[in-house]
Amino acid sequence: MITGELKSKVDRIWDTMWSGGISNPLSVIEQLTYLLFIKRLDELHTLKEAKAARTKKPIEEPIFSEDQDHLRWSRFKEEAPEKMFERVRDDVFPFMKELGQSDEGEEDSTYTQHMKDAMFMMPKPSVLANVVDQLDGIDMVDSDTKGDLYEYMLGKIASAGQNGQFRTPRHIIQLMVDMTAPTPKDVICDPACGTAGFLIAASEYLTEHHSDTVFKSAASRRRFNEDTFHGYDFDNTMLRIGSMNMLLHGVESPDIRYRDSLAQGGGEGEDDDAEKYSLILANPPFAGSLDYESTAKDLQQIVKTKKTELLFMALFLRLLQTGGRAAVIVPDGVLFGSSNAHKSLRKMLVENQKLDAIVNMPSGVFKPYAGVSTAIVFFTKTNSGGTDNIWFYDMKADGFSLDDKRSPQPDKSDLEDIVARWKKLKSEKKRVRTDQSFLVPKSEIADNDYDLSINRYKEVVYESVEYDPPEVILERLSVLEKEISKGRKELEGMLK
Repeated sequence: MITGELKSKVDRIWDTMWSGGISNPLSVIEQLTYLLFIKRLDELHTLKEAKAARTKKPIEEPIFSEDQDHLRWSRFKEEAPEKMFERVRDDVFPFMKELGQSDEGEEDSTYTQHMKDAMFMMPKPSVLANVVDQLDGIDMVDSDTKGDLYEYMLGKIASAGQNGQFRTPRHIIQLMVDMTAPTPKDVICDPACGTAGFLIAASEYLTEHHSDTVFKSAASRRRFNEDTFHGYDFDNTMLRIGSMNMLLHGVESPDIRYRDSLAQGGGEGEDDDAEKYSLILANPPFAGSLDYESTAKDLQQIVKTKKTELLFMALFLRLLQTGGRAAVIVPDGVLFGSSNAHKSLRKMLVENQKLDAIVNMPSGVFKPYAGVSTAIVFFTKTNSGGTDNIWFYDMKADGFSLDDKRSPQPDKSDLEDIVARWKKLKSEKKRVRTDQSFLVPKSEIADNDYDLSINRYKEVVYESVEYDPPEVILERLSVLEKEISKGRKELEGMLK
């Protein structure tokens, strides 16, 4: 989470842009993102220069050519405000929009497509110069810093709690990625990608654990950059931010596109995504209901409902290949809701697919944006059953305080324990229901009407408390009353 000095810097930048005339909070975020992106491009190019100097070889895949040197952040930040304004508006911004285009000018990158409508909205030179000067003091090398900045900026939108445009905490994303352990063969999708946090974490996992395979050949690199990562969103601003975020993290041409995931098909090629993906990582919006008429009919056939959280689960089943896996965040209501739609969906996961695990999270994980209780559901699409035992884990702490402040508490975290136990599921059979994690057989789930709430199966040990007999308690009260009476008389005597 963003705290202290960094938070103050962002607040000052925000106020500068706000007072400068950019009144729409989403526009502030978008303009800040463009500038952070331009700054990061220069940092990446500087790293390439340093590597070239060490190896005494030409710069590999330079971002800026020699005649574009004046477009770098480190160059134009030193210019006078008026000159800087013209440089960024007329040269740097068009250069940024054209990144990803081929020499023939064809749009060979989803980034280029999303950037077509991007607009430079800085109102005047003094505002741009002030913001550039303040942004220059923020170190963007750490990917967590970028993510935290996005989270904090998105949190400043008053409607964040309603429209779902807030970032899933980085450590929760990392937990889900570590537990699903993506491989280079996976085709990964987030049907509600936002700023692409899940896709970025998955790309970092692949780079860290499978770099030999990912970068083995030109074909494998092309697959990583173009065919591995897929994301949908119906907010163009989020698509632009997500595309920039992916590009900054080394994924050159991810398939991030505009799409209302739950709507009836109508876009070109939208119906071709059925059974396309082998891994889905998502935290879909789950506030509100949809109109039957606008909802995809094939999803209604899987589960007849207007609830977005249930429809997204149906969508995941449609998008996954047989054998594909999913890790998704759902509100607790999905686990124990009593409607026919809730029950039929849970029965489908248990009986027709392979439900692997439920990680119950404390209600403060998404504060200050929302206080709803949530869980992470892990399942594998089989279409032929396969659920034997379902693993439950009751997460008590995630390394941060569970209030609105979300202060770091590194000594209070179950995340490492969750991953460690998940990797040794066989030993979980020995655990009793009073432990923090345990296995529940499918038959018991079925007997409980497919209720997946951990409280249904967790046993609570109550400590017996012995109290003194009433006559002893009354005797103590009598002694206290005498002491109070004596003290009052002494006070009265002092006042006479």
